[in-house]
Amino acid sequence: MVSPRVRTLFTDHLGLARTRYLPGEPHTNRIRHCLTLFAQNFDNQMTVGAPGSRFLEGMPDCEAVFDRSEMRPSWVEGERLVVCDLYFRDELLDVAPRTVLRNAIALWESLGLDPYVGIELEAFPLEPDGSGGWRAVSAPGSIVYQTGPIADPHGLIDDVLEGAVRAGLAVEAAHTEYDAPQLEFTLHYDRALKAVDDIAVFKLMAQEIARQKGLHLTFMGKPFTAAGGSGLHVNLSLRNAEGTNALVDTSGDYGLSDTARWAIGGLLAHHEALSAIVAPTVNSYKRLRAGQMAGFWANWGLDHRFTTVRVSPERGASTRLEYRQPDGAANPYLATAAVLVAGYLGVMNRIEPPVIETNDAIETASTSRSTPENLSIALDALEADTEFASAFGQMCVDNLLAIKREEWAKYAAHTTDWEHKYYLPFL
Repeated sequence: MVSPRVRTLFTDHLGLARTRYLPGEPHTNRIRHCLTLFAQNFDNQMTVGAPGSRFLEGMPDCEAVFDRSEMRPSWVEGERLVVCDLYFRDELLDVAPRTVLRNAIALWESLGLDPYVGIELEAFPLEPDGSGGWRAVSAPGSIVYQTGPIADPHGLIDDVLEGAVRAGLAVEAAHTEYDAPQLEFTLHYDRALKAVDDIAVFKLMAQEIARQKGLHLTFMGKPFTAAGGSGLHVNLSLRNAEGTNALVDTSGDYGLSDTARWAIGGLLAHHEALSAIVAPTVNSYKRLRAGQMAGFWANWGLDHRFTTVRVSPERGASTRLEYRQPDGAANPYLATAAVLVAGYLGVMNRIEPPVIETNDAIETASTSRSTPENLSIALDALEADTEFASAFGQMCVDNLLAIKREEWAKYAAHTTDWEHKYYLPFL
């Protein structure tokens, strides 16, 4: 047990948790941070002049502001946790992911609809390899849809679920995935902001619990060449003022409403632009390949795992659209906001979806459109999709373009181990 404290949390542009401890009972609900962290990269270097970071304006402060009534229990005894909004000069910070999600939710609320979200997360537990790196945990008897010590020899699922109970997180299910030792966790659906806050808290909790066991739980999109990738699937439903699921129309094709159909159309119309947000790393595009059940094609289908938008088989209150392109490295706030914005644009523009996928979508698909080949091309697609960028938040898009283009340039200039192994013996 730790001494009583409050831990503040917000998620940055890279999807990383930024936290602070406030011992005892905080005397203020406003905590200052340097705004220019929004110019930071994974290697701790800064993108000078990154839009929205105010790097060249003296690196001023922003404020992480929390509502005391939203303090929640932590998985750590003696600690409370609270998710913050970011403000700059008394206005919500435009590049902050939680602000972007709030704005996306407001678009749907302007239509009298309340978005609900349920998120599925996949991740690989890793152990030290003895050389300063990490390797997959050995679980030779593990198969998909399994629990217990054969599938999870370190008991990580057990400890994460216990932590979730202490933290008040509603985990709907947990089990192994197809490629050992990959795990999947599904959190209960909720109103969009609450659901994504819960995912942000869950990811931090799960990684910290793993690290206390000497492990690392990675949400990286494709950590191993020979194994499948790790997704972050966003399940979307919409409720009207009466609490009815607005995706349902029993007289419509497949039991779907116009709203559902147009939302699918919007998600697929902006497919390439969304890639840059929901598949935000160089590594992401090693997962996004045909036949990988990873949202590669700009297609949709009924209970079809090789489509990007999978319509669940349930109808009535449980009808939902499962968006399968995001990977575990995606920022959950930005990924969910991207899904909401693209769906909203589909409804506003009454975009009809393409023909439903009836092929296997492994060797044969109903469309030739797919995710871009790599992050660089995806960033170009995002920049070119001005309608989406404007609705999503132009400053956030510009910030991501600057940060991620620098990330791509670093990757493109780096000589890899593969190049050494493939070429050096002969050249």
